[in-house]
Amino acid sequence: MAGLLKTLVPKRFRKDETVIPVVRLHGAIMAGGSQLRPTLNLATVAPMLERAFSRKDVPVVAISINSPGGSPVQSRLIYQRIRALAEEKNKRVLMFVEDVAASGGYMIALAGDEIFVDPTSIVGSIGVVSGGFGFPELLNKIGVERRVYTAGENKVILDPFQPEKQSDVDYLKTLQLEIHKVFIDMVKARRGERLSDDETIFSGLFWTGNRGVELGLVDGIGEMRDVLKRRFGPKAKLQLIGASRGLLGRKVPGVASLAGMPHAAEIAAGAASGLAATLEEKALWGRYGL
Repeated sequence: MAGLLKTLVPKRFRKDETVIPVVRLHGAIMAGGSQLRPTLNLATVAPMLERAFSRKDVPVVAISINSPGGSPVQSRLIYQRIRALAEEKNKRVLMFVEDVAASGGYMIALAGDEIFVDPTSIVGSIGVVSGGFGFPELLNKIGVERRVYTAGENKVILDPFQPEKQSDVDYLKTLQLEIHKVFIDMVKARRGERLSDDETIFSGLFWTGNRGVELGLVDGIGEMRDVLKRRFGPKAKLQLIGASRGLLGRKVPGVASLAGMPHAAEIAAGAASGLAATLEEKALWGRYGL
């Protein structure tokens, strides 16, 4: 009878095991996204984080991070939400890097009280990058005249259809340096005395997990399941926290009515935008050989 009663009690309330919530953050960090092309941003991850940290019966939340970076704003917003929830709910955060936690991905990893990696993970890339293309001669070749009207002399700064101006580049660099300083300050605040005095740490370079341990960017080598079972006993259970789903089983948001279906032109525009975003995402992963 005791055994039967035990099976009727939800696992999280059984005293002989600890159920640890796990959140998996995977992908490039970008605002927007869709069901067909999910991305990491605060809007997509906040519900999962809220559910993971709402568990009162566990002392820790485990987060798996696998991201080549992307938007510094969204990276910092996710980092801030994790730290705010950890302090509000009085829980430790254990961060586990899969293939890569670089640039914005590493910024999110900083939210962990401890960061674990695989020896072959890629970590670091503490820097800021902006990229694009220039087409100053293209319109002339195809017989198109471009007309731009502005109020404000700098409204067309870094226009890809005009020759590059050094003054534009210099201004962009000032923005990058400001963002880079914010990133550096975050690393120093979170890693503190664990950081080595290697001058290349903030240069934008990236390293393997083994080297990351030596530099103090991460705390140790370890796979999530093994680390958690060593910490909380062999009966510790990992519970993956997934995205919320609506009545029809779709991830929220995303339940569209027939009246809300896009027109053909909107679909075509979305496809073109999606292609550009996909190429951008592939370029982010490609920087780290992935």
